[in-house]
Amino acid sequence: MYLSEHLTLAELIRSESAKRNGISNMPTAEHIANLKLLAENIFEPIRANFRCPILISSGYRSKELNAKIGGATTSQHSFGQAIDIDMDGTNYGVDNQEIFYFIKDKLPFDQLIWEFGNDKNPDWVHCSYSDRHRREVLIGYKQNGTTHYKKF
Repeated sequence: MYLSEHLTLAELIRSESAKRNGISNMPTAEHIANLKLLAENIFEPIRANFRCPILISSGYRSKELNAKIGGATTSQHSFGQAIDIDMDGTNYGVDNQEIFYFIKDKLPFDQLIWEFGNDKNPDWVHCSYSDRHRREVLIGYKQNGTTHYKKF
């Protein structure tokens, strides 16, 4: 099932953790509707701008899967509203920083997070899309082994 021109549902529900643990990672119809909005408003504009495949490291997570991997109980991944993008290590000539700034400057996101990494490049980019459009921009970092977020 295609959610948009270049993104399938299978790509967004794929999870090795779910497979290993025998957890269903099938979204509800409401979550699929959210994933379509995410695909059309975030994924497709990124792909059109950079003209290359965009690699998603995490998409939809069922509540059970999200709990198993230690995700936040309020994670937008569990509502079909968030994706994590990781372009580092690809041969497409696009890095995570470029993805981050393109989203920040050009797209109608809800939340955008520079996930860990350093001052030059995040380890991955988290982006959510919902009707709230908070345009909240954060940096994720570790302190004493605990994840924290601060305003970008």
